[in-house]
Amino acid sequence: MATFGTLSDRLTETFRNLRTKGKLSASDVDGTVREIRRALLDADVALPVVKDFTAKVRERALGDEVNKALNPAQQVVQIVNEELIAILGGEQRRLEFAKNPPTVIMLAGLQGSGKTTFAGKLAKQLQGEGHTPLLVAADLQRPNAVTQLTVVAEQAGATIFAPEPGNGIGDPVRVARDGVEHAHRQQHDIVIIDTAGRLGVDAELMKQAADIRRAVDPDEVLFVIDAMIGQDAVNTAKAFQDGVDFTGVVLSKLDGDARGGAALSVASITGRPIMFASTGERLEDLEPFHPDRMASRILDLGDILTLIEQAQNAFDEAEALKVAEKLATQTFTLEDFLEQMQQLKKMGSMKKMLGMLPGMGQMKQQLEDFDEREIDRTEAIIRSMTPGERRNPKVLNGSRRLRIARGSGMTVTDVNQLVQRFEQAAKMMKTVARGGTPNIPGMGSVPGMGRPGASSKRGKKGKSAGSRSGNPAKRAAENSGLATSQAPSGTGFGLGGQKAPSEADMAEIQKLFGKN
Repeated sequence: MATFGTLSDRLTETFRNLRTKGKLSASDVDGTVREIRRALLDADVALPVVKDFTAKVRERALGDEVNKALNPAQQVVQIVNEELIAILGGEQRRLEFAKNPPTVIMLAGLQGSGKTTFAGKLAKQLQGEGHTPLLVAADLQRPNAVTQLTVVAEQAGATIFAPEPGNGIGDPVRVARDGVEHAHRQQHDIVIIDTAGRLGVDAELMKQAADIRRAVDPDEVLFVIDAMIGQDAVNTAKAFQDGVDFTGVVLSKLDGDARGGAALSVASITGRPIMFASTGERLEDLEPFHPDRMASRILDLGDILTLIEQAQNAFDEAEALKVAEKLATQTFTLEDFLEQMQQLKKMGSMKKMLGMLPGMGQMKQQLEDFDEREIDRTEAIIRSMTPGERRNPKVLNGSRRLRIARGSGMTVTDVNQLVQRFEQAAKMMKTVARGGTPNIPGMGSVPGMGRPGASSKRGKKGKSAGSRSGNPAKRAAENSGLATSQAPSGTGFGLGGQKAPSEADMAEIQKLFGKN
């Protein structure tokens, strides 16, 4: 989420300075609120939203909920998180479908905001949910807009209704009306109407969009806005709300590197919820907008729920059961390893997935250095092996490894490293399959999974903090509870979640999928 990267850095640094304070004074709170205000203004968040936001944070931070808290610094972070969720809309809002199909969804926005691409993304997502969307090409002004929508529809595998060539020819109101009628006849349960945009707000644009709305009476009107547009985002949104009105907002280009904070202002200024976020160029890069998850990403608290959902969509359940069975019976091979890596690739960018982990905002350079092409190189090496070699890597002698290296365009060292990584991964997976705790070199055991009876060391002198009870069962239970309570937790500034990955952790992740 590069768009809010700078804002995230500023807020994280501000909260990190609070960790050293056992009790917060009024001057500490004022200083923190001042830094938050600067960070939001620098990120292009609208001034009225900043004033309201910081006033609420200050009022709550000086209240009893912080003064009586065991950890005031964490409580302030929690307050900021809750208020950030509020300005992002509070709760997620899903599409509302018509009782009698088809559900008509009209798209509006300026030219270049990403309406046409979003139309294809939405169609693909709805198809995956079992719907039969119809794309209607009602943007007849922009050069080659109809052609672009046709290409996008083909990529998404969706049906398109485009009776007019566009490029200034045809009546968009009639096309939109005919498109809905066509959907009735062909039994499409959803109609997505792509309307024309302009380089700026003008009366002709508003009149055309308003005419289309009156003609088709859409169930949803989605305003697509470029997250990198800056302060004009608020003015544009208000103009469209006054001229056409809309039921929801779509943030596009959230993978850009602009400040993007103005996009945070749209929901608060217009009172309309943000419903979708476009996070990349692929048709799969579309996420339902969750205010709480977005706030967590901005505050570097991670977004584990979205990561889990993406994994569930990418990984085949039946295939996962087969792999689990092979792990349990110690028959996991390089062929299975290859299949798992291919499913991993379906989830999208590894950098984006790793960026959803708590505390990863502090490791931007390591994320940038992460080479996603190593997965492709690993795949090339495995495909250069014979089926027998994939099933039993122990037969790989020097000559075989040389042949595989030449066949894949890699070196013998690369082949050796792959075999070593596979053996480590298989060993770790077998441990997990048996119910044990994986111990990755350089990372230690997984937090929160302490073994019963295991002693933990604490204090300067390194004395054991484990139970010394003479009853073995009681000693094991007490040590188990101690290990769990001492499991590392907290983000980069100490608010819940998992511990921030270290550089050694990133190195091990890189090793698992490719070279250092």
